[in-house]
Amino acid sequence: MSLIFHWFLPTNGDSRHVVGGGHGTPVTATGRDRPPSIGYLTQIARAAEDLGFTGALTPTGAWCEDAWLTTAMVSQNTERLKFLVAFRPGFVSPTLAAQMASTFQRQTGGRLLLNVVTGGESREQRAHGDFLDKDARYRRTDEFLQVVRELWNGKTVDLDGEHLRVEDARLARLPDPVPEVYFGGSSPIAGEVAARHADVYLTWGEPPAQVAEKIAWIKGLAARQGRAVRFGIRLHVITRDTSEQAWAEANRLLDGFDPETVRSVQAGLARSESEGQQRMLALHAGGSREALEIHPNLWAGIGLVRGGAGTALVGSHEEVAERIKGYHALGIEEFILSGYPHLEEAYWFGEGVLPKLQAQGLWRHPYGRQATPSAQVPFVGAGRPPAGLTITVPAPQRP
Repeated sequence: MSLIFHWFLPTNGDSRHVVGGGHGTPVTATGRDRPPSIGYLTQIARAAEDLGFTGALTPTGAWCEDAWLTTAMVSQNTERLKFLVAFRPGFVSPTLAAQMASTFQRQTGGRLLLNVVTGGESREQRAHGDFLDKDARYRRTDEFLQVVRELWNGKTVDLDGEHLRVEDARLARLPDPVPEVYFGGSSPIAGEVAARHADVYLTWGEPPAQVAEKIAWIKGLAARQGRAVRFGIRLHVITRDTSEQAWAEANRLLDGFDPETVRSVQAGLARSESEGQQRMLALHAGGSREALEIHPNLWAGIGLVRGGAGTALVGSHEEVAERIKGYHALGIEEFILSGYPHLEEAYWFGEGVLPKLQAQGLWRHPYGRQATPSAQVPFVGAGRPPAGLTITVPAPQRP
């Protein structure tokens, strides 16, 4: 099976520096360099579509634009790109969520994927009126997905559960196709929910040995449910024509981290209830520059100022392709990638790495096009865009 690659829509803002945010941390000031306008996000989506990414992930939370609304608008300016919409069960009824997904499929020609985010931070959940503890939130997610899946299958649903109650629920129109469910989580109860409901289990970019342990864990849980689950990984990428150029870019990003911001973000993330977030924090060993390459070409520097996914594949196009092949050998089929800025980095990866994987028979363009390697990948030096592509960056707003 061909590997599947997704990109990322930075609905919290974009920059030539790392934009923080997530898991209770605020968006850093650089997020205002390129506001997440529909125009700019459309440029990223169109670039991803042309380069051969299958879909684009959007985050969820009060720190970014709403994922449902934003992707619905961007979808009207693209043709084939799918949207991996992150959403939180419990904020809307399962019947309404099932209907929203069904509508999205009809209005976009079947381009919706769902990333179910239970919510790892109680403080953030309470701001939305959700006062359940973490384990209770996962039990609610279990009930939520049970209802949604049965509705999508055309059933009339009655449920009197611990957290959710519906009576005589049904959909007038079913989604076609039924959206695939992506799900992540490192706690025991998260694994149980993933085994029952996920089509694709997602892990953040941990070293291969730890990823292999997670895959074995979820495979075992799913087998006991009589199910098989596919696996994906969420990573940032910094890929260049040479390894030296890639690491120079990583160091440039690192040099831009304000020490006080790093201390503040790390203090906030240390209080996170998310086991996945705690595993991310453990990777960078306190933030020493010398300890940030935690596996060949796997760099934990992003996690110093950003919640959630905190690691990046850094290296030449050949090196990054080899690391991807290594994860694939473990059982990873889908890669959800991002990089700063997201428009330029999509081209670095799409024109640098994808042709190498295509030449080895590991990837093919989802729309039947031939990936074209570039002797000099766009955005070299001053960051000029390729011919025909215009970057529209609104002027900063001043009081």
